[in-house]
Amino acid sequence: MKLRSVELRRIHLDLVSPFETSFGVQTRRDILLVKAITDAGEGWGECVAGEEPLYSPEYVDGAQHVLIHHLVPRLRDREIAAESVATLLRPVHGHQMAKAAIEMAVLDAELRARGESFGQFFGATRAEVDCGVSVGIHATIGELLATVDAYLEQGYRRIKLKIKPGWDVEPVRAVREKFGDVPLQVDANTAYSLADAPLLAALDPFDLLLIEQPLPEEQVLAHAKLAKLVKTPICLDESITTVQAASDAIELGACRIVNVKPGRVGGYLEARAIHDLCARRGVPVWMGGMLETGLGRAANVAMAAMPNFSLPGDTSASDRYYHRDITEPFVLHDGRLDVPTGPGLGVEPDMEYLDSITTWKGVA
Repeated sequence: MKLRSVELRRIHLDLVSPFETSFGVQTRRDILLVKAITDAGEGWGECVAGEEPLYSPEYVDGAQHVLIHHLVPRLRDREIAAESVATLLRPVHGHQMAKAAIEMAVLDAELRARGESFGQFFGATRAEVDCGVSVGIHATIGELLATVDAYLEQGYRRIKLKIKPGWDVEPVRAVREKFGDVPLQVDANTAYSLADAPLLAALDPFDLLLIEQPLPEEQVLAHAKLAKLVKTPICLDESITTVQAASDAIELGACRIVNVKPGRVGGYLEARAIHDLCARRGVPVWMGGMLETGLGRAANVAMAAMPNFSLPGDTSASDRYYHRDITEPFVLHDGRLDVPTGPGLGVEPDMEYLDSITTWKGVA
């Protein structure tokens, strides 16, 4: 399959409600979409980089620049397959989210051309996946409880609370007391230090599924030390950037669970390698979320149907984040989302709507 050109498109989507983490408050997404145009057809990709380099060093303006000037030129006008994209782009250091977006688009085009779905390609073993929801930091405990109550009424099968110093034990206690044995976990987004181990250990009585990324991403050894001081399983997110990073973290005892985010690790093929590694090591994985549109959500739901994705992921319904998605919306049914079965991603963008929210478009 020869890559003829790549269309890049920036769109703005307002979030249904502000989403606060320890990194700050987000009210909208400035999204970079990638369309691979090949001699076998077209495919779509989505870059999950944020507007600012807060979650990771990447940000959307930088991703656009590196795609135009460094990544696409290494792929354009040559015979490629999705499996070869990472190798061809390896001379460019970093920029995992930009690389993931172009690999996703090439894979979508490739699978559409041969009539194979993402689920089939990744060996999905389920037709639907259990869904959790990520709940941001709220102004008051009362507001938090009302939000959680609404999500449980919608059928979500797991609640994840964002935490930070000063907003941790008490909100967890309040949710556990009000909602009983609902599956519950927390996400710190690197907000703590090893010196906070006693505070994090204070979460042990609440029977949490896991504590996600409590310490800064480079502190893998500190996570291993923390894991000996708390009973709740430690899950790594930001620290897991490659299959090698996952292997090292598991070997060190830094985590008992891994959050898989394809954009963070450079693409769905590296994410598959991490899934397979963790399966061999007996480490469960779950699918994280980066406020994806229906394009990224389709790929995530398909991958989340692989065997070792044994915990509900952040694969929420479209209306969790957006009043209107750019594809047919993903709708929750009994706390689950259906795995798309059509060729490639199995979803199509609404081009008329997409054009109406496009702020920039170019060809690389």
